[in-house]
Amino acid sequence: MGNIMGKRIKEIRFDMDKCNGCRSCEIVCSQIHANPKYASVNPAKARIRVIIDEFKDTYIAVRAGRYTDAECNARNAYTIEGKEFGTCELCPASCPSRDAFKDPESGLPLKCDGCEGEDTDVPFCVRECHSGALTYVEKEVEVEPKKSDELLDSVSALLKRYGLEKVIESIAKLSRD
Repeated sequence: MGNIMGKRIKEIRFDMDKCNGCRSCEIVCSQIHANPKYASVNPAKARIRVIIDEFKDTYIAVRAGRYTDAECNARNAYTIEGKEFGTCELCPASCPSRDAFKDPESGLPLKCDGCEGEDTDVPFCVRECHSGALTYVEKEVEVEPKKSDELLDSVSALLKRYGLEKVIESIAKLSRD
């Protein structure tokens, strides 16, 4: 067994019973990630999506997770409050089989960064959630040191999926903005 270390985890939690479907989280997220910041509102650039079933008054917020270069085999269905949701609807991954959590201009995957690097202690989506459906918590967990480099794995997956030229072009565009 490896050396177990303590690590502080910051987590955004979602309470479906409190969400009213206002989509403030999507709007503010898209504004924070606009270039320049606050220049536009485009929910397609948000790192959070609200899945809405207005007839059943059901709303579920899903945040963008890691990119995966493989399509999953999961064909599960989940029943929440009598409404059936497919695996893809609730999945946080950006993958080849759907357009969710991909930048509409470049096609590159999006991932929630928790507003890291912004001038805030609490992510903007949580701060702007007036119903209290999104909350921000910190907790200490025990973890074993990673064996692989997450950044290298992610870059490798992007290169494999989009090719070197597209990745370099996108990075150059980001650095100009």
